[in-house]
Amino acid sequence: MNDALIYIFQFIVFIFSVMVHEVSHGLMAYRLGDTTAKDAGRLNLNPLNHIDPLGSVILPLMLFIAGSPVLFGWAKPVPYNPYNLRNPRKGAALIGLAGPGSNFALALIFGVIIRIVSFAAPAAQGSPLVLLLSSVVFINLLLGIFNLVPIPPLDGSKLLFALLSPKYHELQGFLEQYGLWILIVFIFFGINALVPIINALFTLLTGTPIF
Repeated sequence: MNDALIYIFQFIVFIFSVMVHEVSHGLMAYRLGDTTAKDAGRLNLNPLNHIDPLGSVILPLMLFIAGSPVLFGWAKPVPYNPYNLRNPRKGAALIGLAGPGSNFALALIFGVIIRIVSFAAPAAQGSPLVLLLSSVVFINLLLGIFNLVPIPPLDGSKLLFALLSPKYHELQGFLEQYGLWILIVFIFFGINALVPIINALFTLLTGTPIF
């Protein structure tokens, strides 16, 4: 299959997946009593409401031009007001987990589809269809696992802060202040630590390793 078509497909899957991710945050907040995202018109899959110029267009385009094997980026975060939550500490963790949870759900659905296709038509393994379906699984596993890294502003930090004892308030403050810089270092030097996890989950869902 033409590489350009694969990249275009991956870009479309990426945009859709990050939109589902962000809307899931807003839906969980709404369920917990906060209507901020709903009032802002963010509980829908209209790309114009979620696209971030840098994270959704410029960065993926630069990765495409550079010949990167995967596309990566982000959408505009869905807003929520913690003061509207019945239990702000627990609510923040649940809202944070909702995004990655939606990506894992999408990965599971398409992983099952791949298994069904491979079982019904063994010759389809390695076909363009399975390749495209595999891209959906991979992108959503990447988004889900990456966002669970406990570094602000990623969703994993919300879970970390919910579990931390109040005596670690200074640690939370440090991470919130320098989280973006720590995240940049992680992306450049630690991102490969996620590869075995992605590969293991990909194999579990689809029956074949991707790396």
